[in-house]
Amino acid sequence: MKILVIEDEVNLRETIVAFLEEEGYCCEQAGNLELGSEKTNLYEYDCMIVDIGLPDGNGLSLVKELKKRHPETGIIIISAKNSLEDKISGLDLGADDYLTKPFHLPELNSRIKSLLRRRKFEGRKEICLDKIRILPEDRMVYVQSEPLPLTKKEFDLLVFFVTNPKRVLTKEAIAEHLWGDFADSSDSFDFVYSHIKNLRRKLLEKTGTDYFQNVYGTGYTFIGEA
Repeated sequence: MKILVIEDEVNLRETIVAFLEEEGYCCEQAGNLELGSEKTNLYEYDCMIVDIGLPDGNGLSLVKELKKRHPETGIIIISAKNSLEDKISGLDLGADDYLTKPFHLPELNSRIKSLLRRRKFEGRKEICLDKIRILPEDRMVYVQSEPLPLTKKEFDLLVFFVTNPKRVLTKEAIAEHLWGDFADSSDSFDFVYSHIKNLRRKLLEKTGTDYFQNVYGTGYTFIGEA
């Protein structure tokens, strides 16, 4: 899952990012409204954590802007102000949650999980597909009750495909989802092919089904549906 943290307090921003990366998320960060807007213009995110009080403007304007372009993105507002008016304004603009500083990082993580469960998995704590059972919050995959060992990237790749069934996912989109804007510095997308090849082989060995379909010159489609 890919998260963008927009927060001008450097220590807090880096602490949030470090914690969430330990929890298995792919994180990017921005310290002001301008950079946050630029990133949301270039990339898609599963979730955004947005501070209201940014040095170059109000984070609520970014929430409004984002909801027009990417209504499927989950948004959690964080603010030093415990203001009812700000909460109502943020939620009315389409934010999913509001967290007042200071807060505990495990609480933020819990709210992110709840948000993603509602938006990506229709409130379900597990995803079942034929013989495959995925537990997103535990980052575990089972095939007929037996654990399927996957690397972090393979797990993220599987969830990305399962939540986008029968949609052609380009190599560029896959790379961006797994590595964020670091993917832009790559000369090729051979690493995408390598991860898909490994995941494809592991699923085929355990299930006897090849869920991936190559779309020549473009990318891949996942033919199963949860």
